[in-house]
Amino acid sequence: MTVTTSAPPRRRPRRYGDLKVAMIFLAPATLGFVVFYIWPTLRGAYLSFTEYSLLQPPQFTGLQNYERMVQDSFFWNALVVTVEYVVINIGLQTVLAVLIAMLMYRLTKSITVRAVILLPYLIANVVVALVWYWMLDFQVGIVNQGLELIGIDPVAFFGDSHWAIPTVAGINIWRHMGYTALLVFAGLQMIPSYVYEAAEVDGSSEMQTFWRITLPLLRPVLVMVLVVTMIGSFQVFDTIAVTTQGGPINATRVIYFYIYERAFTRFDFGYASAMAMVLFVILAIVSLLQLRLLRAKESDLA
Repeated sequence: MTVTTSAPPRRRPRRYGDLKVAMIFLAPATLGFVVFYIWPTLRGAYLSFTEYSLLQPPQFTGLQNYERMVQDSFFWNALVVTVEYVVINIGLQTVLAVLIAMLMYRLTKSITVRAVILLPYLIANVVVALVWYWMLDFQVGIVNQGLELIGIDPVAFFGDSHWAIPTVAGINIWRHMGYTALLVFAGLQMIPSYVYEAAEVDGSSEMQTFWRITLPLLRPVLVMVLVVTMIGSFQVFDTIAVTTQGGPINATRVIYFYIYERAFTRFDFGYASAMAMVLFVILAIVSLLQLRLLRAKESDLA
């Protein structure tokens, strides 16, 4: 007598259920990304080939806006000013952030110290710009009053074309370097302690250990910091709008502020969109070059 048993019912793989749950949770973020990022980008790309001023529907003009951009001396000046700001901001901010992170790593890992260092980043950028604008005022600013007390003539930090961009960069460095330092500090904590122990046994000095061990092992974190800082530096706007508004004599009219002026002051949205697309391409190219040249996906930790 043979007993036949029916095969157990096939269960649906669990991964399909997990996929549905994941899609449900991702849907709000995906919708927001499409509405606030993808669609504005596509809309801006279309408007860059049109003449549009809000008072009439867009009229397709082909490459006219881009040809106009090539001949626009204000655009090239804004690009040069932006690059100057980016170099000052990234260079000083990265060096100071690494220095602060090393001091925290060597001297103290207190949460209170981290909170104090992060505090400027938590203040709105407009508030920071206003406070520094008052402090650096040529006539009543506390900084210039202090300079007069020690016998130094007052400095027109925002009124001198040679001081304006370094001053704006200094304000943003003060606000952001604490946050950048914490990112570097997190990268330092990921370096195994046995690496430093081996270097100490080999007789490596502090400077040799920093240049030959710490800095190479921090490369993935530093690449991320450089890319994020570079993108943010090219998009500087609020500090300029609060303090100098592009002056004196276009010395601080960065590309982002020039795009804003064209779009919302002169209502030349087609031309402003063309400049925004060029800025988008520049940021994409520079970011890819940084990731490729600095080998962001590789680690020196064997």
